[in-house]
Amino acid sequence: MRKIVVLLTLLVLGARLFFQTGSQTLAAPQAQLTPFPTPTAGPDGRILYTVQSGDSLWRIAAVAGIPLDELRALNNLGPDDIIAPGQKILLGLGGPAGQLPTQGPPPTPTSELPTPTPGVGTGALCILLYEDVNGDAVRQEEELSLPGGAISVNDRLGEVSLTADTPSGGISDVLFPDPEELGFTCFRELKPGEYNITVAIPDGYNPTTPLSFAARLFIGDETLMAFGAQPNSDTLVREAIPITRANSPLLGGLGILILLAGVGFGVYILFFRRR
Repeated sequence: MRKIVVLLTLLVLGARLFFQTGSQTLAAPQAQLTPFPTPTAGPDGRILYTVQSGDSLWRIAAVAGIPLDELRALNNLGPDDIIAPGQKILLGLGGPAGQLPTQGPPPTPTSELPTPTPGVGTGALCILLYEDVNGDAVRQEEELSLPGGAISVNDRLGEVSLTADTPSGGISDVLFPDPEELGFTCFRELKPGEYNITVAIPDGYNPTTPLSFAARLFIGDETLMAFGAQPNSDTLVREAIPITRANSPLLGGLGILILLAGVGFGVYILFFRRR
């Protein structure tokens, strides 16, 4: 009897052990999925998720709250496409991640640059009236300054009104002559700005260039301008007259001799008629 009880007890313990082992085998824990990191928008606004081990496109869509078809469309994935760990999945577009900018050092205050005072610097306008011998409106070295003319310089603001007569000259043996040595008339210490220059030519001359010009003067400038004129026909005739007058004393003496001879001949005729 005791043997039967022991045998039954062994059978019961063996059955319990068998079922416990089987249940433990069937209840083996499944592979745990990695936590789903919360994706944030990058600097370009794209929300990207990096595929983890054990992820599926369905799981990513479910966790992100995006329809599966929309997720496939965002990433150009077809129904048969699979994803791999490390792959970037676009979840959508949004603003950049809300990060506060790093505070840098305060800007260093810079001293303001001084504003240049108008009129501190000056310039010069040098004007030449020359005799344009060949009439080509271009001044050659041998074409001298024409005296007897007048120069007028006025600024646009009406603060400057200068005049001068044109001098003679125009030839210098100096290697680097000043404008005045070449016949120019220079107006110096002029404030920068816009000026009107007008030239009057002597009587008996015709201009070969415009006689007025508008110039803008800058600080430190020395602006040279040349105006040309040549004699007209009346002046050329007058210049030829002194050559004829040089012979006039001889002609005058000859005329007086002829006049005296005529008077003497008349007296002679009257004297002999009376006799």
